[in-house]
Parts: sequence; C-alpha cells; structure tokens
Amino acid sequence: MPRMVHFDVSAGDPQRAIRFYENVFGWKIERWEGPMEYWNITTGSPDQPGIDGGLARRDEPWQGITPVFDVPSADEFARKIEAEGGTLVQPKTAIPGVGYLVSFKDTEGNVMAVLEADESAA
Repeated sequence: MPRMVHFDVSAGDPQRAIRFYENVFGWKIERWEGPMEYWNITTGSPDQPGIDGGLARRDEPWQGITPVFDVPSADEFARKIEAEGGTLVQPKTAIPGVGYLVSFKDTEGNVMAVLEADESAA
C-alpha cells in the first residue's frame, strides 16, 4: 500500500523560503548534490515520527506543497490515476539517482505525486 514518504515545497524565491522554514520550524535545509537545483529538508531526528522533504524553485503555477507517495510502478499508478478521474499535471519524469516521479491532480483538484524509487533513473 503506497505511503507518503516525502513532501516537496515549491518557492518563487528559494533562499527566502529556506530562511522562512529554518527560522520558523528549525528545519535543516541543505543543497542537494544532484544535477538539479534542489534542497533537502530534514524536519527532525530519524527516531521521531514524521517525514522529510525537499524544496525547489517553482516552475509551474500548480506547484505548491506536494505530498509524494512511494509506489512500485509510476506507469501503473499513472494509468490508475487517469482511470479514476485524476489528471496528470507532469508526466513520468526521471530524477537522476532517485527514481521516476508523476505529478497529478486528484478528482478534487489536489496536487500530489507518486514516486517509483530507482537509483538507475537518468
């Protein structure tokens, strides 16, 4: 059963957003070493309940705070999403060294994403 494993925060001004979240919540935010402009967010210690996230520059108007669910197959879940009345807003996209992401709107207009973990994604 897919579970929420991550969240993404989109920002018009990433540095401003980083300052905000660090100062308000005390989150640790560090630049990702990957090929895209992205920052990893640590929200607490690993022994506490909760999930960590990431922050990226907003590219599309629909981007906000996006919950990300782990799935075994991005393609399979994209088909299920559309069959049940959801709409894909970003088709299957490779995140190098991480996996494949599909962003979608559910039947109520909420934006979410599914992630198929695959370190060989390029």
